[in-house]
Amino acid sequence: MSSHTRPARRTLGTTGPVTSALGLGCMGMSDLYGPADEAESIATIHAALDAGVTLLDTGDFYGMGHNELLIHEALRGRDRESVQISVKFGAQRGPDGQWLGYDASPAATKTALAYTLRRLHTDHVDVYRPARLDPGVPVEETVGAIADLVKAGYVRHIGLSEVGADTLRRAAAVHPISDLQIEYSLLSRSIEAAVLPAARELGIGITAYGVLSRGLLGGHWDRERALAGTDFRSHSPRFQGENLAHNLALVEALREIAVAQGATVAQVAIAWVASRGQDVVPLVGARRRDRLTEALGALDVALTEADLAAVEAAVPAGSAAGDRYAAAQMAHLDSER
Repeated sequence: MSSHTRPARRTLGTTGPVTSALGLGCMGMSDLYGPADEAESIATIHAALDAGVTLLDTGDFYGMGHNELLIHEALRGRDRESVQISVKFGAQRGPDGQWLGYDASPAATKTALAYTLRRLHTDHVDVYRPARLDPGVPVEETVGAIADLVKAGYVRHIGLSEVGADTLRRAAAVHPISDLQIEYSLLSRSIEAAVLPAARELGIGITAYGVLSRGLLGGHWDRERALAGTDFRSHSPRFQGENLAHNLALVEALREIAVAQGATVAQVAIAWVASRGQDVVPLVGARRRDRLTEALGALDVALTEADLAAVEAAVPAGSAAGDRYAAAQMAHLDSER
């Protein structure tokens, strides 16, 4: 991407904020993908902002608050109103990092936001969303609690994450929902059957995470790569044994198309997600400036109908081997039910 090209703008749904056409997912800077360099992480956020990226996505449980503190540090001296911060909450974790479930009750929702605002050193969050559906709390109660926070000025927009079509409809009946954050990539297309049509019917945008399938579609992976035990991918079914070999063969098929485009595998994979509609904003999880530069180059990749057909022939819907999460985690995904 040339230094003069800046991301176009997209609107999250019919009621949400206007953001850059690509967002920066900051999770990996603090958690779940092994060690990260804090100075490089901040430099990457700065480079994203300087390139015109305005949407920063985080969660209060990423590094148990570390990610929010990191974003605060990166935004020091910047114009807060020029950035949209999207925050997920509700995941419960112990001091050892273990997952303890979800709490999206009204009291927990408001308490979590109070801590988030303090860590971010801001008076509002642009989009606030439960990270998963809390099986013990009706979604109407969670959305109602965030609606109270909207009325009080602490939250600008309400989002959801990893929920199904029925939950979307129930939530939207309580308060307008700006966007649904959900995994969407060439290797993860399950939302196309029911969730995406429901979102569009309700005027809800999509912020797509996992657009590179946690690095599988990045074009830099190999079977011999060693993973730290704290790296999510060391337990992910798609990165194990024959599943990994199968999935990397799909990546090589995609690489042939990318080479013909004068692009990288990652750029074509991101461009494919961006091509799904003006209501879809891909989140890229770059932790380093070089990976960010590569991801932003996807904005210069113009896929024709013939290109899109070739991409989907190389990586057909449903062709990935292995679930996107381990079985215990899949049980928490309302969007897969």
